Amino acid sequence: MSSQTRPEHIAPPDVFYNDDEARKYAANSRMMEIQSSMSRRALELLTLPPDEPAHILDIGCGSGLSGEVLSEAGYAWTGVDIAPSMLGVAVKREVEGDLLCADIGQGLFFRPNSFDGAISISVIQWLCNADKKEHVPQRRLKKFFQSLYNCLKRGARAIFQFYPESPAQMTLITEAAMQCGFSGGLVVDFPNSTKAKKYYLCLYAGEPTHYTPPKALTGEEGQEASEERQTVLFTKKDRARTNLSRRGGNARPSIKSREWIQNKKERQRRQGKDVVHDSKYTGRKRKPRF
Repeated sequence: MSSQTRPEHIAPPDVFYNDDEARKYAANSRMMEIQSSMSRRALELLTLPPDEPAHILDIGCGSGLSGEVLSEAGYAWTGVDIAPSMLGVAVKREVEGDLLCADIGQGLFFRPNSFDGAISISVIQWLCNADKKEHVPQRRLKKFFQSLYNCLKRGARAIFQFYPESPAQMTLITEAAMQCGFSGGLVVDFPNSTKAKKYYLCLYAGEPTHYTPPKALTGEEGQEASEERQTVLFTKKDRARTNLSRRGGNARPSIKSREWIQNKKERQRRQGKDVVHDSKYTGRKRKPRF
């Protein structure tokens, strides 16, 4: 998906998913099939105990296509979405779940331990945008993941299908999740395909003693894709080790040093701010004037 065609670069989600766009999710059979297929895959990765009732949170439920997959599997669900037009389509389609209109970047206002799991289709990357002056992606991601962690039962999983724009954006999302107590891994289906490749962030509400992420789909009969391409595991311990290695142990870059300035610029870029490009003069120490 090129940056020119990414919906999140066109308008905020509540504006982009207007009445015209919402009707596509009720009439376009190809779009409906793709959405339902990704929802079924997310439910598969959720690995809920068989034949047990469960209450699932559908984050960015839209027109209710993913919710219908949950209903067909016999699960109760609650959906939250920021676009009134999409929720209007879900109401017209008479979906079985409860619907809530809210901005997930402001946090989820559910009681603790309310859900046995959560799924989300093509939503999480929207939080990396600064659509309003007060929007700071890092803060919105942290607010969302912290509230999600609180409303999930301990040990529950959350599966996010998303389209990362860059490795930096993927790191921004995964680090925000780890800071809030999640562990898990990234599953990449069909890693060798340009069109069919799908990213699934598999989060675990807590730090499991033994966690083995599901295997990725490869589309290669009788062949195994390399483990590195299939899944990427991460835990809070991994993050701590990574930070220490970057800083050379416990040492932090001194204030106003070149490394300190570059780190600050990188944070501002992730927040969507305009930042002056680096040059050979960045962080240069100037000679004292006579």
